Amino acid sequence: MEENIYKNREPVRQMKALYFISPTSKSVDCFLRDFPSKSENKYKAAYVYFTDFCPDSLFNKIKASCSKSIRRCKEINISFIPLESQVYTLDVPDAFYYCYSPDPSNANGKDAVMEAMAEQIVTLCASLDENPGVRFKSKPLDNASKLAQLVEKKLENYYKTDEKSLIKGKTHSQLIIIDRGFDPVSTVLHELTFQAMAYDLLPIENDTYKYKTDGKEKEAVLEEDDDLWVRIRHRHIAVVLEEIPKLMKEISSTKKATEGKISLSALAQLMKKMPHFRKQITKQVVHLNLAEDCMNKFKPNIEKLCKTEQDLALGTDAEGQKVKDSMRVLLPVLLNKNHDNYDKIRAILLYIFSNNGTTEENLDRLIQNVKIENESDMIRNWSYLGVPIVPPSTQSKPLRKDRSAEETFQLSRWTPYIKDILEDAIDNRLDSKEWPYCSQCPAVWNGSGAVSARQKPRANYLEDRKNGSKLIVFVIGGITYSEMRCAYEVSQAHKSCGVIIGSTHILTPKKLLDDIKMLNKSKDKVSIIKDE
Repeated sequence: MEENIYKNREPVRQMKALYFISPTSKSVDCFLRDFPSKSENKYKAAYVYFTDFCPDSLFNKIKASCSKSIRRCKEINISFIPLESQVYTLDVPDAFYYCYSPDPSNANGKDAVMEAMAEQIVTLCASLDENPGVRFKSKPLDNASKLAQLVEKKLENYYKTDEKSLIKGKTHSQLIIIDRGFDPVSTVLHELTFQAMAYDLLPIENDTYKYKTDGKEKEAVLEEDDDLWVRIRHRHIAVVLEEIPKLMKEISSTKKATEGKISLSALAQLMKKMPHFRKQITKQVVHLNLAEDCMNKFKPNIEKLCKTEQDLALGTDAEGQKVKDSMRVLLPVLLNKNHDNYDKIRAILLYIFSNNGTTEENLDRLIQNVKIENESDMIRNWSYLGVPIVPPSTQSKPLRKDRSAEETFQLSRWTPYIKDILEDAIDNRLDSKEWPYCSQCPAVWNGSGAVSARQKPRANYLEDRKNGSKLIVFVIGGITYSEMRCAYEVSQAHKSCGVIIGSTHILTPKKLLDDIKMLNKSKDKVSIIKDE
């Protein structure tokens, strides 16, 4: 079984444990807590593999504390976390501050973070046995360009000095690096697919969901090993609420253990009577609790808020009519006393994003009327990500694909911009000026980005050439759960090309707004606030 070292785990003293950990103080301290003394050790012995070079100070700390419990200690070159089957993270949330803070005194820290991220991305490519063509989003910031060039240089060095002393050519894959400001809307919108909704509305920490059943408090880890979670996490909450009871009814009806409507109390009794099915039913109880907790948050306030958000984000209402006055759409949210400041700020941001910025006078009036003076930097500091806030931008927003014909729910009409990018990349339709390569372009991806209407597409030929290729995406400054979902959806639709998406860390709207608020503060102050 696989477990996260940062999470609470039950001791299994008759088993040996294999550790894949990063050489950081946090990881080493968690490891040492597993082996406090011979009588209290969680496992029989440890095989420790560090994902990168381990400093002598940490190595000596381990040696002094529990050397007798360690059977092997080795450094390997895998400096990333495979979070899901198609999602990875570098686990460097502080990179957001260093990459987007305007403080010039952070320049050295930013350079160090960029170097470290480039090294980590190379280990990802090496683990996949890929030497991809590297390209980036050219505007409005230069972070993506700088990181792409660092990655390409390190890829060249890595493959020149591989174990076989052979120079590896470019493989049939590409790596796209993007700055976080490319799609601000998806980071603040209330998303109603199961995983994104749960992490937004509920206090889930370290993927651990706490719930009550049969009068007792319990914990459940939302992870890849849970087949039901993997099956339903990207589905709309309305579908999930229909599907889980159906699955539970199937189990209970098979054994004729319950009759009529399924309830949590009936399931608790069923679990006691049928130990054989306890594990199977427990998972469904967990996810039913999770879905019901989401709906308990959604129904009172979020449901009406979602309609406003969708209208602002798309500029059209559910009937497809253009929104003529976005301020009139926004005002009911700001006047509603049941919405907290975070929700009001998210709505204000969507209003500003929809108008490609606003005037200083208008922004001041909004901030004063809602009485969010202390949180105003959650709005203003978006400009450091290259997002127009004040004054309005004269440049047009990127054109979006028309998805009006796609079947969807009225409160989930918005599609993250990353899905357009992924589809266009696979179809060779990304504009080479806006998305330049900083390396040799792999032959399979050398489309011009513009296709003549008269030209007959050689679809089968291109698909054959791309078969088995990978599209790797890295977003500087975090990705959302809705963007993660898009990677799976595009992979499902384009089976010849596997999509892998990752970032410095995973975002939730509230945490992102907190981080944006701190961008114009000194690093010392940011560290103090985070430690409190």
